[in-house]
Amino acid sequence: MGSEVTIADTGEFELIDRITADLDADPRVLVGPGDDAAVLAVTSGSVAVTCDVLVEGQHFRRDWSTAIDIGRKAAAASLADVAAMGGTATALVVGFAAPPDLPTAWAVECTAGLREEAAAVGASLVGGDVVQGPVLVLSVTAIGDLAGRSPVVRSGARPGDVVAVAGRLGWSAAGLALLSRGFRSPKVLVDGHRFPQPPYAAGPAAAMAGATAMIDVSDGLVADLRHIAESSQVAIDLSTDGWEIPEAMQAAAAAYNLDPREWILTGGEDHALVATFPPDAELPEGFRVIGAVTPGGPSVSVDGQVRESAGGFRHFG
Repeated sequence: MGSEVTIADTGEFELIDRITADLDADPRVLVGPGDDAAVLAVTSGSVAVTCDVLVEGQHFRRDWSTAIDIGRKAAAASLADVAAMGGTATALVVGFAAPPDLPTAWAVECTAGLREEAAAVGASLVGGDVVQGPVLVLSVTAIGDLAGRSPVVRSGARPGDVVAVAGRLGWSAAGLALLSRGFRSPKVLVDGHRFPQPPYAAGPAAAMAGATAMIDVSDGLVADLRHIAESSQVAIDLSTDGWEIPEAMQAAAAAYNLDPREWILTGGEDHALVATFPPDAELPEGFRVIGAVTPGGPSVSVDGQVRESAGGFRHFG
């Protein structure tokens, strides 16, 4: 790395110029990077705003993931939050802290990953900040459009609703287990940890189908459903009958004498969308029923057994 140009060599303002060069034009962006703040056109009376912070060593490792992978992962965390409100992200603002010896090329490639993931929903990178810090940190703020609809919040689940999920579960946890043991295959699982594949379009589709509550699975299925149970003051029972477990996940779990359902129930960072719907609702494409909302609680049970531990990851836990 001795011959690589670092961000200390490049300098703050040239680095900003490098990572904002050639941004695609977006008619919703009235003022883009280069001013004190971005200005966006809003088509409805409300917007969704969310922020996720990723810290090196806590959320990603550069020896496990490429700069593009990490940029995609950072963007996905916030983009999925907007989708979980029933909205579509329109813009990203990124705070970037890094030690001065970070190669400039890494920062540029990470930005390419951010832009690539944002493009999946038609969002633009519209600004941010670059600072020197002791550790690499990415703070991604997403701004989303609800298209005039009410947000789908966590407190709307009602007894009798069905619980359904769209997207992948357990892939990131399985990939993390492999990487932690020094393995780089099966690649499909390892890539599941390096960058998620959230079902962004399922969020607005769920809202239009009448979803009563929704959340993205960032900390684990049981842990995140517990947020809905507590906010809605209900009980949620999951059924694992008929769950289709990918062959690669089954093989990896067997190698470590683990039950792959635990990765599905407690693994985070897949950013699947789990929602509750009225029993007579027609579920949008991609959603599959995994449980039901019942009176009581707040609690989450699996096959009738209440889970005392939510599993998943908790900061300061």
